[in-house]
Amino acid sequence: MNIKAEILKEHSKEHALLIAKYACSNSKYFKVLIECYKSEDYRLAQRAAWSVSWAARTKPEMIMPFVKDLVEMLNKPNVHDAVKRNAVRVLQEINIPEQFHGEVMNSCFTFIENPVTPAAIKAFSLTTLFNLSNIYPDIKPELKLIIEERMNNETAAFKSRGKKILSKL
Repeated sequence: MNIKAEILKEHSKEHALLIAKYACSNSKYFKVLIECYKSEDYRLAQRAAWSVSWAARTKPEMIMPFVKDLVEMLNKPNVHDAVKRNAVRVLQEINIPEQFHGEVMNSCFTFIENPVTPAAIKAFSLTTLFNLSNIYPDIKPELKLIIEERMNNETAAFKSRGKKILSKL
């Protein structure tokens, strides 16, 4: 399978899952998928992001060598929101290597404080920050304060996730 050609061929859940399954069958294929995800081609990166997310959920161990790439995409300018959304989606579900904790926390706090950040990115950022707060309890008051301050002005996704996190803080 030519992963790049397949990604650009069709954009559907079934197709994204097919590509993810193929990428998970071999570390070389997984690396090709990551390269598509990091591509400067806006559409290629957007579509690859969904497959990266599915692949990371299927075989989380395969994403670990590429956590640095996910973290770099969080603050990369001019990337599709899907690239950031799927990076944070993956980060909320894995044990993030310690060397990336600071950068991930900064990015996630920036996402949840920015009124124009899409709802899913904020929701995944809240979970990622909550997970990291178990390692860094000093961020719990800041996380709690931001959730409480933003709660009335946010989407249903933020409110739902925020309430769950507040009950655990």
